[in-house]
Amino acid sequence: MNIWVNEQIDPSGMIYACIACCNESQAQDCHESFKKGLTEKQKSDGWVAQLRLVDSWDQVPVNALKLN
Repeated sequence: MNIWVNEQIDPSGMIYACIACCNESQAQDCHESFKKGLTEKQKSDGWVAQLRLVDSWDQVPVNALKLN
């Protein structure tokens, strides 16, 4: 099973926001929204929007919003 995990990560490495889903198109849309949601100041401070693919719900952070 492919699960797409979208994360906004602060400069210290803490996950600020996380959404996981099985639909690649939905995941791409969410990732674009996460990237656009970061201000220039946040980007210069080291915030990142990350999209990654995992094989199991066990690999998804516990605090994620999980969409099926």
